[in-house]
Amino acid sequence: MKALLISPKTNLPIETRTSPSLGLAYLGAVSERQGHTVRIYDGDVEDTSLEKVLRGFDPDLVGITANTIQIKSAWRDAALVKSVADVPVVLGGPHPTVLPAESAERPEVDIVVRGEGEVTWEELCQWRTFVSLSRTTANDERRGAISGLQSVPGISYQTPDGQVHHNPDRPVIKDLDSLPLPAYHLFKMDSYTNLQPTVDHIEGPSYPILTSRGCPYRCTYCSQIGPRRWRMRSAENVVAEWRWLVRDLGAAEIGVLDDSFNINRQRVLDICDLLIKEDLTHVPWIMINGIRANLAATELLGRMRQAGCIRSAFGVESGNQEILDSVIGKQLTLEQVRAAFKAAKEVGMETIGFFMIGLPGETEETMDETIRFAIELDPVVANFSMATPFPGTEMSRIVKEKGRLLIKDYDDFAFFEGRASFEMDGMKAELVERKWKEAHRRFYLRPSRVMRTLLKKETWLDLPRTVQVAWRTVVG
Repeated sequence: MKALLISPKTNLPIETRTSPSLGLAYLGAVSERQGHTVRIYDGDVEDTSLEKVLRGFDPDLVGITANTIQIKSAWRDAALVKSVADVPVVLGGPHPTVLPAESAERPEVDIVVRGEGEVTWEELCQWRTFVSLSRTTANDERRGAISGLQSVPGISYQTPDGQVHHNPDRPVIKDLDSLPLPAYHLFKMDSYTNLQPTVDHIEGPSYPILTSRGCPYRCTYCSQIGPRRWRMRSAENVVAEWRWLVRDLGAAEIGVLDDSFNINRQRVLDICDLLIKEDLTHVPWIMINGIRANLAATELLGRMRQAGCIRSAFGVESGNQEILDSVIGKQLTLEQVRAAFKAAKEVGMETIGFFMIGLPGETEETMDETIRFAIELDPVVANFSMATPFPGTEMSRIVKEKGRLLIKDYDDFAFFEGRASFEMDGMKAELVERKWKEAHRRFYLRPSRVMRTLLKKETWLDLPRTVQVAWRTVVG
């Protein structure tokens, strides 16, 4: 069987060619493990039209992944698939997981996969009857195909009578070590930049790695699609992939994508000790999504730095403790954040801080506190985003009950645009947008920061992107 996996083009104001989709890399790997022929199409890097790929590859099954800002592109791609070849279309990812009926009702989508997709995708590929499923199939034949779907956990689909049926949830994968290595050979790796192009310039390929899944915390803004359960790969399994990335694929940089990398302190220490033992520390690695500041002691950060970690992000979000506690549910104190940034600097690790402007219940003063806190911490990069109530989050529920959503289109959920996505009593859009721009000006236009930026080679190596980002945030 031939399977085509699609990552739709992302509608963002800046280029997003930093890394391949790790989710599709895993799906491609499990498909190949079953003996199927696989083609991956990444809309952000492809120079060939999807229609041409469909006609040339002639797939038997198509899988599409989508987050909220990709979902409209995903539906368009699904409709194109149906117009070219009447083959089953499976849609998965964060957005379809939280709103499965929305996509299952669409004529161009046959199956919606909720949550983790590897095992479900394997079962759908194995189920030969499924490949004959079609909106144009006669009702009696379609009814027979649908009856087979009832045994597949974790999917939603439309029955012949027009009703959307949700099968029971699929249990999460307990043994993450059982997953195959991601199928990076299915991507055009030369088309991607390094993982953080505005911070450094890497000569050679950059690869992401996921060493754990899930998160025991549940911040109100987070669109984490899985249950509140953290699962980890063993240190030995992680380092085996690390060794493969460095020695077989020639990785020049590795980015850890975990939501909660340092939940288990001893596992992190074990990973670092193995990296040192295996002589893999010469390839720099970075923490893309950050680590928990309250679990980032000097010993841990020091060992990470010794093992080759050059930079870590921290999810700070707010400089106001009440906002952290009552609005976000961060389970973090400002003093713990201060201690983590201090420890990182002591061991020679660069830092990135994630901050939010315009959280529910904020005032101009609380937003000022966040800006001042960012300046105090002085990370290499302060990433200021506007609070955005993504579907399925607790923040979305709060805004619907107590505020007013300003965005009507999924494309507008991109939080780099400088437009507030909602208003609440005492917090108007104009105030949030003004403070967001002010945050960038006050942080980045300090004389010390301007000089530091001008002295960095990355500023000049990626000058068009630097100017574009600066115009949208500091100047625009």
